[in-house]
Amino acid sequence: MALSQFQFVFPPPQGAGITRVFLVRGTQTRIGSFYLRQGVNNMEQKKKGPGVFGLAALAVVICLSLSLTGDRARAVAAAAPAAVEVPRQTAAQPAPAAVGRRVIPLGKAVGIKLFSDGVLGVGLSPVETEGGPSYPGRDCGLKAGDVITHINGGEVDTIEEVQALVSQQEGEPLTIQAVRGQRQLQLKAAAVENSQGIWQLGVWLRDSMAGIGTMTFYDPSSGVFGALGHGINDVDTAMLMPLESGSIMPASVSEVKKGASGAPGELHGQFDLTRDLGTLYANTNLGIFGQMPRETVGNAVEPVEVAARDQVKTGPATVLSNIRGDEVEEFAVRITHIYPEGDGTRSMMVEVTDPDLLAATGGIVQGMSGSPILQDGRLVGAVTHVLVNDPTRGYAILAENMLKQAVGGDLAAK
Repeated sequence: MALSQFQFVFPPPQGAGITRVFLVRGTQTRIGSFYLRQGVNNMEQKKKGPGVFGLAALAVVICLSLSLTGDRARAVAAAAPAAVEVPRQTAAQPAPAAVGRRVIPLGKAVGIKLFSDGVLGVGLSPVETEGGPSYPGRDCGLKAGDVITHINGGEVDTIEEVQALVSQQEGEPLTIQAVRGQRQLQLKAAAVENSQGIWQLGVWLRDSMAGIGTMTFYDPSSGVFGALGHGINDVDTAMLMPLESGSIMPASVSEVKKGASGAPGELHGQFDLTRDLGTLYANTNLGIFGQMPRETVGNAVEPVEVAARDQVKTGPATVLSNIRGDEVEEFAVRITHIYPEGDGTRSMMVEVTDPDLLAATGGIVQGMSGSPILQDGRLVGAVTHVLVNDPTRGYAILAENMLKQAVGGDLAAK
């Protein structure tokens, strides 16, 4: 299970989805302790502030909690808590040319908000018309997982933009450009009028997410940070969300739900939607990456060397994690196995041995994805998954893999 308090969903080997809901009150988003699956109907409801979702796998779960922007239907919106509008940011900047081999290990919980590049189709459903059900989205060839980028030649990045075009065109054909995997598609669809007089395509859409996760490292030479150790994936399609823009925000942990066999625990907390600490430039299978100013990190922690694979060994290690308020603490763990490359996010198995962490959380819990692991004075990895049937153990990614991914190549020799 992924360990951040967003549930960013990394495709699990076997899975069952649950949704963590963030209640938005005032200028803060509260991670609630109840669950609700949310989606967005592009024809019925305009985008609101973040709602929350996450994915849990049966055997291994990514420890993140995540939120959706928008509500699935008008009826859901009427019963939902008040939401804060989150303004869309400017497009993400390119990755830096290099990241140093000495970084500052963090372990700090942060809020994360992400806006998609295009609008992701997460499902198809019938439009109930006076003459019976109609399927314009399905019949034109759209599938769950398609990313709609243009309609009638104009770029679309938000649900409101899609909704406005469908309403304007009424039943006239729409030219839809979409991306499916590595393929570019051009499709034709005409909306139909439902029994309430609303024009719809019968497509469920998503354009943004928000939640809480853990930062892994900060490189003072480039200003680059890495977090989570796995990507932010859509809960319905398991697709890596295409990033247009995003940022991290201050967060604090208010309580812990302890994990037990068969019932992974989770961190509960708040993040501040009004203040950005840094901006994201990449959402990848090996983590999310961005840049922020040095003063955000402070000078309390000195940089450490990033361990190469052959420097990581089984045996004692420590993990930095934020399980109380905004305090980062160091806990004892043990690296029990080191694996071949695999998918990159499960490079080693770690076991929590620290009695204080076991007493507080039961081991590894959702919200801890990205917690840095230290051994022999080096940054060796970050926690990514928890074993559902044994929350004292979980998987971790090699820190070297994250740093290489941060620039899409080799690390700088400094």
